[in-house]
Amino acid sequence: MNIIPYSEVKENIIKVRNQDVILDSAVAELYGVKTKEVNQAVKNNPEKFPSGYVFEVNKDEFEKLRSKKLTTSNMSRVLPKAFAEKGLYMLV
Repeated sequence: MNIIPYSEVKENIIKVRNQDVILDSAVAELYGVKTKEVNQAVKNNPEKFPSGYVFEVNKDEFEKLRSKKLTTSNMSRVLPKAFAEKGLYMLV
């Protein structure tokens, strides 16, 4: 397992619903996998992701993120998932 430098993680942290989160596309990039794989892990293991660990960004939040240019250029048009710190731990 490769260790990801904190600086790479820190630059992907954004605020959504007054929480520090990392969007699914950034998580995928950090882990070197596709966004689809990250979301599949959440879908296949719902017991590992209690409420608050991962949530889907709503349309209004997504539009605000886009307007602030906080989203990556390769992000899909599907509403992204936001991972809180504990949600990231559960992916490992």
